[in-house]
Amino acid sequence: MSYENALKKIIKDGKSATVGDVTALLGADAKKRSLLYELADSVRSDFMGDEVHVRGIIEFSSFCSENCLYCGLRAGNRVLQRYRMEPGEIIAAARDAAGVGIKTIVLQSGQDVYYTADVLARIVSEIKSSLDVAVTLSLGLRPRGDLEVFRKAGADRYLLKHETADPVLFAWLRPGTTLKERLNCIYTLKELGYQVGSGNMVGLPGQTIVTLARDIVLLRDLKVEMAGIGPFVPNPDTPLGNSVGGDVEATLTVLAVARLLLPRLHLPATTSLGTIHKQGRRMALKCGANVIMPNVTPLQYRRNYAIYPGKAGRELEPGANVREIQYLLEDMGRRMGEGYGHSPDYMA
Repeated sequence: MSYENALKKIIKDGKSATVGDVTALLGADAKKRSLLYELADSVRSDFMGDEVHVRGIIEFSSFCSENCLYCGLRAGNRVLQRYRMEPGEIIAAARDAAGVGIKTIVLQSGQDVYYTADVLARIVSEIKSSLDVAVTLSLGLRPRGDLEVFRKAGADRYLLKHETADPVLFAWLRPGTTLKERLNCIYTLKELGYQVGSGNMVGLPGQTIVTLARDIVLLRDLKVEMAGIGPFVPNPDTPLGNSVGGDVEATLTVLAVARLLLPRLHLPATTSLGTIHKQGRRMALKCGANVIMPNVTPLQYRRNYAIYPGKAGRELEPGANVREIQYLLEDMGRRMGEGYGHSPDYMA
């Protein structure tokens, strides 16, 4: 299908768009990409407004049992200095973040079973009962029983990126796991009443434009409430350390097309995009993004949560991080969200 026909079809009814339609948009030239960005920004404004929701990430453990080829937390990385935060430290970090106006706390770690379901549930319960915030978990694959415990403790959302919709590429990137297993966990999360986030990387070795189109269509079919779409950033301490990283324009194009196809989706201006380009987050906010996720982990731990090197905002205290975001949004004529930033579909 031609670019023009695909664009008309997606704007009219994204639910009927095919992988071929999405591929046609992703292959747009520079002039057409500029139009895509403008349209995505307009759709974002119409459906999600001008608020930008700020989610504070607490990276509480850099231990991980997985051996993903691209990730610095992989179990096989013997260079990384590992850490685990105590429950009291996690709760204190959440309190500090809430104190500077952050309304969602994201508790993120490697896949680390050191923290039992009961321990994590107590942390979630304490945060929810003492602070006026929503809680998102990003803990990797967990058994259904654990996910039920977290939900009952008050967890609102769960972030589990599918990373790539290509099952062969997925199995290569994440040895010992399958895409089907990951998708089944997402279905379980939906059944349990979580607002679910997923997402993918752009620029992975072996990835094609058709793969990226399938990523976007998969996000639609999964009916997720949020999608983190960011560039692949090579980590020198991983098997893919010498690979070529993701491209800014390619990432922005995927982001913009995702916004056109999924107008009510929460889309972050990812830290990884801000890492490969100083204006990356600003650019993403002009291409359909409506969420920013600053790091609010205590400074002494941040450098050792090295999924990839040189993370943007790594050295800023929570208050300074939020002020920097506020300055950016004021300059763009946008504003920081005052509510929890729940999905509009969840609120309906």
